[in-house]
Amino acid sequence: MAPIMFAVLVVMLLLGYPVAFALAANGLLFGLIGIELGLFRPDLFQALPERVYGTMNNDVLLAVPFFTFMGLVLERSGMAEDLLDTIGQLFGSIRGGLAYAVIFVGALLAATTGVVAASVISMGLISLPIMLRYGYDRRLASGIIAASGTLAQIIPPSLVLIVMADQLGRSVGDMYEAAFIPGLLLSGLYALYVFIVSIIFPKAAPGLPPEAIAYREPNGARGIWQLGLLALFSGAVAYWVMGRTGVKSGADYVVLLLSLTVLVAFLAATFNRTFGVQRLVLQAAVTAVLTAGAAWLTLNGWTTLALLGDSVAAGALYALAVALVERASGRRLISRMAEQATFVMVPPLALIFLVLGTIFIGLATPTEGGAMGAVGALALAAMKKRLSFDMVRQATYSTAKLAAFVLFILIGARVFSLTFYGVNGHVWVEELMVSLPGGQLGFLVAVSVMVFLLAFFLDFFELAFIIIPLLAPAADRLGIDLVWFGIILAVNMQTSFMHPPFGFSLFFLRSVAPKLPYIDRVTKKETAPVLTSQIYWGAVPFVVIQLVMVGLVIAFPQMVMHYKSTAVKLDDKQIEEQFQGLGNNMDDALPPLEFK
Repeated sequence: MAPIMFAVLVVMLLLGYPVAFALAANGLLFGLIGIELGLFRPDLFQALPERVYGTMNNDVLLAVPFFTFMGLVLERSGMAEDLLDTIGQLFGSIRGGLAYAVIFVGALLAATTGVVAASVISMGLISLPIMLRYGYDRRLASGIIAASGTLAQIIPPSLVLIVMADQLGRSVGDMYEAAFIPGLLLSGLYALYVFIVSIIFPKAAPGLPPEAIAYREPNGARGIWQLGLLALFSGAVAYWVMGRTGVKSGADYVVLLLSLTVLVAFLAATFNRTFGVQRLVLQAAVTAVLTAGAAWLTLNGWTTLALLGDSVAAGALYALAVALVERASGRRLISRMAEQATFVMVPPLALIFLVLGTIFIGLATPTEGGAMGAVGALALAAMKKRLSFDMVRQATYSTAKLAAFVLFILIGARVFSLTFYGVNGHVWVEELMVSLPGGQLGFLVAVSVMVFLLAFFLDFFELAFIIIPLLAPAADRLGIDLVWFGIILAVNMQTSFMHPPFGFSLFFLRSVAPKLPYIDRVTKKETAPVLTSQIYWGAVPFVVIQLVMVGLVIAFPQMVMHYKSTAVKLDDKQIEEQFQGLGNNMDDALPPLEFK
């Protein structure tokens, strides 16, 4: 009966029935049929309340509303606008610069929000008009915005990875760490595609004209080399500080290194803006005090505070050196571009540390990290003077809708799986998948093709709650690491957002892209609209890139399996020696028995 049950579910979904109700109705219907046919006893359904309660009692899924709320608040906080404006100015003069900026900002937004809708809508509203103004090909512009938004599904803190970890029975932290390199590599592949297009078709991705560059020095220079010098110094200090910690590699190392780099650069720019050449003596005194304080912390064994103290002192020393050079030669070593880029990078990096950094270094669970991220998003909105009761109400309402959507699908999946397991459907699926030719590789290829095709009709929540529980036992039986398996599926599920004609990312972009001719507010010229067909055709190359990424993750599991390097390793010999020592002193260690 299991094949019939699965086929009926597929038909119900194709007919357009809501997923949650289709799952629950299918499970109850075939449950009654199974009872009538004597396939299992009615007692089976006594487990249903406990399964539903277990779903609602799942602490891991609490992270979903937290990260959703954080993303929705950040969408309205103005952070995306600042990032796109500054990074666009930074890359804008080179060919394809705006596209690179969209990819970079998309990756940053993904690492702070984890919500596709927030990223695509923000970048569509801000970047698309600018790209159209300066002559970008509409297909390229649409595709790069939609694809960069989907990075939120693979770069932590992704909602997909939370759900995937729950369904696979693995740690969310492991999933986050394993997805870090594939997410960055996918961003690099997008940038590589833009580079190739800009070389072959220069008019498809032109650079910004000189008059469009806003951040310039008094002599007209852009100040890029000053930014590079500041980044090099800050990175060197961060690398030196990280070398004195116990963290040597992995995603946590990268997150902490980036956080310290931005901290040093931010402090240097802040000290430079606060003191400058005019208050050189005061700046020298403050720098001396901070340097002495950092040395005192080191000498007195305050290791963690000493590392922060060294970072603060390094920023102050750089600012002092900048002031001395400017006073002696008149040359500025911290340009307007360097200041702006530094200040605009602080909010997202601070949130990334609050969320991912605390999770990776073990200070917080994913749920706690999501809660801190939500509070951080509110604080950022307040700093930007965008925080209002209406904004919080809208974000809360949207979060509640998404959380209810996820919970109802999960409850429906519990009802379906109870009956499906009752008729040994999981055994049927497992045997079917294990018997595929090619072993592990054949299984992974077949599953990838199946998920890719199903993604035309189902979104990632539906795929995660319906397909993953059926495939995970077979993958485990074949000896496939389930975290690796989850990352393969997560990368593949990104295509569900990009599939024409049902991709949600395309719908989000369509909702904000101009549908009618309009007058550009800068050039005052009429600009043609973006056609739906252009959005769809623009998505196709990026779907291909995502499939290439699936192949790379399958071919090179090392980019995922590095998460195991941070696991606690036990020395068997040392444990044995400790037990032997305990055994030798057992008579002395335990009090004598007394019988009364």
